[in-house]
Amino acid sequence: MEISEIERIHCLIIGSGPAGYTAAIYAARANLKPVLYQGIQPGGQLTITTEVENYPGYPDGVQGPEMMVHFEKQSSRMGADIRYGLATKVDFTQYPFKIWIDEDKQIEAESVIIATGASAKWLGLPSEERLNGYGVSACAVCDGFFFRGKEVAIVGAGDTAAEEALYLSKLCTTVHMIVRRDQMRASKIMQERVQRTPNIKIYWNSETEEIVGESKVEAFKIRNTKTNEMKMIPVSGFFVAIGHQPNSDIFKGWLEMDEGGYLKTTPGTSKTNIEGVFAAGDVQDKIYRQAVTAAGSGCMAALDAERFLSSKELGI
Repeated sequence: MEISEIERIHCLIIGSGPAGYTAAIYAARANLKPVLYQGIQPGGQLTITTEVENYPGYPDGVQGPEMMVHFEKQSSRMGADIRYGLATKVDFTQYPFKIWIDEDKQIEAESVIIATGASAKWLGLPSEERLNGYGVSACAVCDGFFFRGKEVAIVGAGDTAAEEALYLSKLCTTVHMIVRRDQMRASKIMQERVQRTPNIKIYWNSETEEIVGESKVEAFKIRNTKTNEMKMIPVSGFFVAIGHQPNSDIFKGWLEMDEGGYLKTTPGTSKTNIEGVFAAGDVQDKIYRQAVTAAGSGCMAALDAERFLSSKELGI
């Protein structure tokens, strides 16, 4: 497709979760004239979250989508140029960097902040999609609090699933853990902790058939893959912990990544292996994955970008 015009941008921000919007706030205040493209899911993962109670500054809690509207309004008020559009291709061979939006618009950026986030992996059940935010969650640390004193289920067999099951076991009466095979992938020490915890009940060789409930989670149905036996177990919450996928595909071949596709940054900074390209939020964080840590790394990325651009202007 023919490119109609090439736009030169001082600071380009790709992505619009807490990391992207915070980067936009700081970059705008530093007069970097940031342009932010919101991507495929404006507002990021918080737009599919209901109640958020652990973000500072909201004493009564806030709905996830409402919070992201606040983030967007604040970054706009500071002077950030917020646009709809999806980055579809990059070329970091030369400076300024080339980025294509929606395949046909080309941008030359003097600095780039990548805040494209990560997407939770789901089981792919219609009932899971329907009840997402109504008892179905992909983040026990975010939502476990709402199920204190109740029974919940968690599906997964890796370290994250084990960690989240242990977290939930401190809040909930019983944690029903669904494991697809006859063993877990988690490290030995995590497996031992899970198996030693009396209120975690493990269902081996089991697959989730359905999450039951009309307007909220009421139970889950599993099938034993060895015997074909079906079970229906009442619960109030259902947590999916089968991993996350960082939204980093378009940067493959350009930026250093770990084996999971998370962008590598220099410890203590947001700097990638290419000078002038920075990464913030869940696209580079597979450990914490919280709105508040994403926002903090967005601030770091904007400050790093400001220093980089100043050194360029000064010819350092």
